[in-house]
Amino acid sequence: MKTRILTIAIFVLFTTNLLAQTFNMSAELRPRYENKHGYKALQPTDADGSNFISQRTRLNFGFKNENLKAYVSLQNTRVWGDVSTLAAQDNISGGIGTTVHQAWADVKLAKNFSVKLGRQEIVYDDARIFGNVGWAQQARSHDAFVFKLTPNKNNRLDVGFALNSDTQAGSDILYSNVAGYKTFQYAWYHGKFNNLGLSFLALNTGIEYLNGTDQKVDYRQTIGPRFTYKKNKLSANAAIYSQMGKISDTKVSALYYTANLGYKIIDGFKVGLGYEYLSGKDTNDADADIKTFAPLFGTNHKFNGWMDYFYVGYGNSTGLQDINATFAYKKGKFSAVLKPHLFSAAADVYNGTDKMDASLGTEIDLNLGYKISKNIKFNAGYSKMIGTETLEVLKGGDKGENSSWTWMMFTIKPNLFSHTTKK
Repeated sequence: MKTRILTIAIFVLFTTNLLAQTFNMSAELRPRYENKHGYKALQPTDADGSNFISQRTRLNFGFKNENLKAYVSLQNTRVWGDVSTLAAQDNISGGIGTTVHQAWADVKLAKNFSVKLGRQEIVYDDARIFGNVGWAQQARSHDAFVFKLTPNKNNRLDVGFALNSDTQAGSDILYSNVAGYKTFQYAWYHGKFNNLGLSFLALNTGIEYLNGTDQKVDYRQTIGPRFTYKKNKLSANAAIYSQMGKISDTKVSALYYTANLGYKIIDGFKVGLGYEYLSGKDTNDADADIKTFAPLFGTNHKFNGWMDYFYVGYGNSTGLQDINATFAYKKGKFSAVLKPHLFSAAADVYNGTDKMDASLGTEIDLNLGYKISKNIKFNAGYSKMIGTETLEVLKGGDKGENSSWTWMMFTIKPNLFSHTTKK
């Protein structure tokens, strides 16, 4: 049945292309080996680490003409060995299985105005608030309408809307919030002014919950600007976002800010220095208010260390301060990135009545890459967390154990078919 549907889809897209401009079909295969020994939390005493191989497989169809762009991405994610060699279907637990990752159309409504609707990745700026979480094999996409106004090449305004439900029931049923929100509305502006760049995001996110016997939706607002600067060998960026509103009748009051500098020393070699602050809540604070800044739909793996100790399931925590440096080299087919982090809590941590030191530890991340050919890349990495007693109190584990993470990954992206029809 799946084969028949896929065949029909390919036939329809191909025959439609005879009257259009461009049709593309591509694929992606991304197997990744990982050894986790203290990933996300310090390794427990005398515990063994895990070894596994996961894989993402995608088949992508793209179509474009003067007034329409359309894209469909079918995706399968799996762990090698998660089903029998004679299995009749995928293991669909834990986000594993075959899904439609993207299925959208971008319709041109006027010269500089269009609407993109359907299942789509939403990525803005450095992916701190909206990102596709590309590192995760399943990645992230939203069901949304996005209206895009581009009056010129230096200015752009996007306005997005989403409304989620679990079923097509005829009566109102409490939403499970499986998408992370019942609804959102946002506006994102980006402008370029010579060497300066300015973005501004205003996001309103609604969570549905049960208040007694009443279904309600509470809204959290995330608002703030991001600035960029680039001239010659120097680059810089800074951002500040505030969060307010309510979640499940609980007040939200949180803050985020960051500043980063980069400098190209010689051809192929860059260095950088950055600081990031995400507000948090004292561990002895009995106030119910939410004071921890939530990056919401951002690509959290990109920030605060690649071992994902923070903001991947971190919850209403003590927040974070991250002082980091970047040493990046890229020449020809080879690339390397070394990134150390010094972490500390943004709020007070107590062990009983004893106030702990704010330091959470040091993480060192290394990523090596080699471009084998145009469509094939190989990457490998090693990360190590040197934790503190304070990190033990917050996340458990044993700081005396080796907490490290090793991985190797191939990314294979063949272009299977491309056809352009002239008008």
